[in-house]
Formats: sequence, structure tokens, C-alpha cells
Amino acid sequence: MIKSKFSPLIIAFQLLTRLPTPQLQEITPLNLGRSLLYYPLVGLVIGLMLAALNWLLFSATIEVTAALVLILWVIITGGLHLDGLGDSADAWVGGYGDRKRTLEIMKDPYCGPAAVATILLVLITKYAAIQHVTEYSQYLALIVIPVLSRSFILVLFLTTPYVRQNGLGESLATHLPRRQAWLVVCGVAILCVLLLQLAGLILLLSALLGFIVLRWWMLARLNGTTGDTAGAMVELLEVMLLVSFSLFCIIE
Repeated sequence: MIKSKFSPLIIAFQLLTRLPTPQLQEITPLNLGRSLLYYPLVGLVIGLMLAALNWLLFSATIEVTAALVLILWVIITGGLHLDGLGDSADAWVGGYGDRKRTLEIMKDPYCGPAAVATILLVLITKYAAIQHVTEYSQYLALIVIPVLSRSFILVLFLTTPYVRQNGLGESLATHLPRRQAWLVVCGVAILCVLLLQLAGLILLLSALLGFIVLRWWMLARLNGTTGDTAGAMVELLEVMLLVSFSLFCIIE
């Protein structure tokens, strides 16, 4: 068994990835909340794996490399955020603007046409953007984008009510150390700009704009957030950041 001081880190990897982790003796609400502090670190590990694969496939075509990087991206996360995206898409379309109905549909395990279409569009856009990033060997972007998108989960839980009671997300939101969380978010933002300079600033502003819009959308429909909408936000921020980098940060 693993000592409790490492539990939040291990929980973060267990929640956000399918990577093998040590067994925990128990998972307490306090450690669940503290695990949020390690979400950017999980993003860093994901990004390093994506960049490493991209570099190892230097002799493959851009199309094959982009496809394999995207496949690895989905495998590492187990499609967790895609599931949240699909559930949110079905709920938003089928909820007809009604909060209660939207929340009910979000709990339905079945996948409707809105979910399928949304997931396909997001994956296609990611694939195209990864091709452009690969073509110009922008490995650092593949590292920073997963970090930045997961950092905004902290911002979401810091600024937005969690609307489901007695769920996993409620423990995360209730026991999140707020001061430390803001320090982590600020640290990620500073490192992003230091590492990528102007491109980092563009990515940071793109993520902030996307977050503001998505948070407003959540508040307008649900008066808060859920685990599914948090996962959807990660996927949508990732695709927005990839597109922003492709459009504004690569000089041809």
C-alpha cells in the first residue's frame, strides 16, 4: 500500500488516465479534493507522452503520425473527457433549455446522435490541427496544451458551483484547497508564457476566452457545473488550443 501523502497524486492519475498506478488503501474526500492540485501534472505526463510519440514517428507521414498521436491521446485518458462531451451534447440538445431535463439526460449512459456528431467533429478537428503541429515539429505545444486544459478544471471548481449532490465531483469541489489551487493555476500560466513566449500568451488567452464562454453556458443552463461538463470543457479547450496554435502560432 502507498502512504497517504502520495494519495492525491495517485488519485489524480487514476481519475484522469488509464495509466497503471499503485493500489491505495483508502480514498478519502480530503485526498480527492487535494488530487485536483495535481491535474496539471497529469496533463504534463500526457503531453510528454504525446510529444515523445510524435518525435519517435519522425519517419512516418504527417497523416499517420497525427492519427497515432490522437489514438494515444484517447487511450491514455480512456475517453473520459470524450464521454463527458458526448453526455453534455446529448443533454444540451435534448434538454430543450430545461435544467432538470438536461441533468437527467446527462446521467443516461446511452449515446445519442448529438453525442456522436460532436465527438466526431472534435476528433476530426484535433486530427487536422495535430497534422499542422507535427508538420512544423512543434512538440512543446503538444506538451503545454494538455497541461493548460486540465488547469482550467481547477479554475472551474474554484469559480463555479457544483450542482450534483453526493457525487464524486462534490467531494472534489468541497475539499479543494483554494489558495494552493490558485497558486498552481498562476504557476501554470506563467510557465506557459515563459516556455512559449508570444505563442504561450496566445494559448493562455484562447483558453481563458473559451473558459469564460463555456462557464457562462453552464451557468445559463445548469446554474453550475457537473463532472460531465467539466470533461466536455477539457475536450473543447484542447481543440480550441490546437486550432489557435495552428492558426496564430505557426509561422510558415
